[in-house]
Amino acid sequence: MKKILFISVRNPFSERYSGDVIRSKKFVQYLLKKNNVEVVCLGSTNKVTTSKRLTIRSFKRDNPLQCVLNILTSLIKLRPLHFNFFHSAEIKEFINDNYQNFDVIFCQSIRSFQFLSDKIYKKIILDMGDLYSKNYYQTFKELSFINPFKIIYFFESIFVKNYENYCLKTADTTLLFSKREISLLKDVKKNKIIQMNFGIDKIKNFYKYSKNSYKIIFVGNIKYTPNRQACLNFIKKIFPKLKSKFSNIEFHVFGEIRDIDKNFFMRAEGVKFYGKIKNLEPYLSKVICGLANLNISTGIQTKLLTYMSYGIPSISSKQVIKNFDKISTHKMIYYKNNSDLINLIIKFKENKSFSNQYSKRSLSAIKNFKWENVLRIFDKIV
Repeated sequence: MKKILFISVRNPFSERYSGDVIRSKKFVQYLLKKNNVEVVCLGSTNKVTTSKRLTIRSFKRDNPLQCVLNILTSLIKLRPLHFNFFHSAEIKEFINDNYQNFDVIFCQSIRSFQFLSDKIYKKIILDMGDLYSKNYYQTFKELSFINPFKIIYFFESIFVKNYENYCLKTADTTLLFSKREISLLKDVKKNKIIQMNFGIDKIKNFYKYSKNSYKIIFVGNIKYTPNRQACLNFIKKIFPKLKSKFSNIEFHVFGEIRDIDKNFFMRAEGVKFYGKIKNLEPYLSKVICGLANLNISTGIQTKLLTYMSYGIPSISSKQVIKNFDKISTHKMIYYKNNSDLINLIIKFKENKSFSNQYSKRSLSAIKNFKWENVLRIFDKIV
C-alpha cells in the first residue's frame, strides 16, 4: 500500500460538473482501493477532512493583490499567466514541507504541476489530458482582430507550450487523451507518455427516433471560450436557417453560463439554457442529435462521449473528431462546412434509417470508454 499525494486545483469531490473534476474524482476513488491518498486542492477556506484512507486538504488561493503581482512576475519569467488564478502559496509551502512523506505525487493538470519545486525527487505522475498550448493557439486564430484577448492568447500559447515541455521532461509518467497529440510531440521521450481516455460510467440507450423530434442539444461549460464560441456561431449562422424550415425546432444547452451570455443568447427564439444538470435523462426525449461543433478543440470532447453513452446521434466538427483515436470517421460523422452541418441535422430530423444507424454506431464506439477499463492502467503506473 502506497501513500499518494494527489494535487488538484479543484476539489475532486466538489460535485462540480466539469471534465477535470469528474476525472480526478474517478482517479482518487480508484487509487483508494489499494493506497492511502491525500488530496491537496484549492478551496474557499483552509480545511482538512479525513475518512478511512482519504484525507482532503483545501487551501485558499492567493488574494487578488498577490495574484496581480504573480502575473507581473510571470510576464518577466515568460511563464503561463492564467496559472496565477489557480495559485496558492500555502499549497506550495505544504508540498515542499511534506512531499517526503509520500511515495507518489500525482498532479491533475499542468496547473497543479506549478506547485512542485525543481528539487522534489519522487515518482511524479502528471495527468496532462490535452495540450493547452494548442487550445490557446486555436483560440488566438479564432478570435477577431478587434478582440483585445487575441494577443493575450497568442503569447499564452507560447508560454504554456514551454511549460508543457518542462512538465513532460520532469514527470516520470504523463497521461494524454489522444495518440494523435502524443505523435505531435517532439524532443520528448515517448516511453514516458501513456495515452489514457476519458471515461463514462454507464451506457443507456435513451434515443428513440421520432419524426416529431425537435431538440438539438449541446452539453458543456459556456464559460469556457471554445464552448461559448461554438454556441454563438450556431445560434447566429446555423439555427436561423433550420428555424425557417422547422418552425418548432429548439436548441437546448446544458452547462454553466454567465448571466450576461444567457440573456444575450436567449434573445433568439427557440434557444434554451438549463445551467448545470446532473441528470440529463429527463431532457432527452424528442432529441434530434447532439452537437460538438467546436472550432477550438484539443484532446477528447467529453460532450461527445455523453451523447454516445445515451445512443444519441451526434455531429462533430472535424477538429473534434480527429482526436478520437478509437472512433474512426466511418463510425462517427463530422461536417465540412456550415451547409454540410445544416444538411446533416435535417437528415437526422427526417431520415429514420440514417438516425438509427448512427445511434447504433454511438453505442458500439462508446464501449471503448468505460471507466472500469480506462482506470486499470493505474495498476501498471503507480
